[in-house]
Amino acid sequence: MNYFSTFIALLKDRQSFLEEIHDRVQLGHKITALMLCSFLCFAVYGAIIGSFHSPLQSLSSAIKLPALYLITLTVCLPALYVFNALFGSRKTIGQHFTYVLSAASVIALLLCGFAPVTMFFLMTLSVKDYSFYLLLNVTIFAITGIFGISFLYQAMRPVVDGEKDENVKIRTNILKFWLVLYGFVGSQLGWTLRPFFGSTNSFELFRPKEGNFLTGVWTALLHVLGGG
Repeated sequence: MNYFSTFIALLKDRQSFLEEIHDRVQLGHKITALMLCSFLCFAVYGAIIGSFHSPLQSLSSAIKLPALYLITLTVCLPALYVFNALFGSRKTIGQHFTYVLSAASVIALLLCGFAPVTMFFLMTLSVKDYSFYLLLNVTIFAITGIFGISFLYQAMRPVVDGEKDENVKIRTNILKFWLVLYGFVGSQLGWTLRPFFGSTNSFELFRPKEGNFLTGVWTALLHVLGGG
């Protein structure tokens, strides 16, 4: 089975895919396939959103968007594994990584599904509509992120299987907390790695560290509504 087929198997037969992860079937192959294919999908969408500004911004965003998701995963994964192991989980670090990477891949696939919508607005908006374009994509990222997090919760939610009910409940709460942490880390890292969309200014690889993700979205919303 080639890498692309493995990636599509996640989309078409998720239950069997997750059962194979549970049984530790070809984890190395799955990790490689998910890494390569999700990186490509994120890069394509990054190139699309960056082209609102310039070809150089498109190239920059094509690199930074995959980095955003994969770095967030790498930063947050150790906490999930350590706390789960502490409270009775028998899953290996490789299984944890494959589960979380699968969720990121679901997000990548959904972003590709939204790509035609984003391109439509890209072709019909002017540079004056930067704030609207930014909010449109923030909404898309939020929607795909919610689906990805829901997928991960369903995939990793502990079940009673010869374990103490107390440990299962604790690990369920750990997973819920971790998903919130994952969202916050990803949002702030995205703010740190900005710009992804560019603006009417000259090209910038990175911007000064100021404010946070929420203040940036609020400012854009005020601008669209005519309040700033």
